[in-house]
Amino acid sequence: MAELETKRACELRLAGITQAFHELSTILDTFGQILSNKMIIGPAAAWLAAQVLKTLIDALRHRKISLRLLVATGGMPSAHSALVCGLAAVAAKVEGFDSAMFGISAALALIVMYDAAGVRQAVDKQSEILTHLLTHIPKTYEDFDRFLEGLVGHTRFQVVAGGILGIFVAMLFV
Repeated sequence: MAELETKRACELRLAGITQAFHELSTILDTFGQILSNKMIIGPAAAWLAAQVLKTLIDALRHRKISLRLLVATGGMPSAHSALVCGLAAVAAKVEGFDSAMFGISAALALIVMYDAAGVRQAVDKQSEILTHLLTHIPKTYEDFDRFLEGLVGHTRFQVVAGGILGIFVAMLFV
């Protein structure tokens, strides 16, 4: 009887291990599909290229590298524009200009780029005004370190440059 229980326990363990390997295989297949999806990889590469380029431009300008810019918003070129224009470009190439995927991607790109150049510029202006007010009020040195930064929005040139970069980089992955 004990031998039968031991055999059954081994079978249950083996079944559990087999199920776990099957689930792991499914997860790995899913990640493989995501990593081979041109609609994800192309725009992601465009975003990354814009962030790296933004960091290098800032490093040349200030003669100091700031790795924080690799994930920061604002600045030249617009990574938001690069991503959405890369997405629209890949959609056009893969699905065609007459596809719903391209139409949705192009509409999204226009909305994001409008926001980056328009609404975010207003936030930049408010940030400048607040920073000016704060700099004219006597504070401690620690308070000066916490000032608002002016890298929230984009100029139209930064938006267009990001869009063009996004299209070119994303096309490398199609």
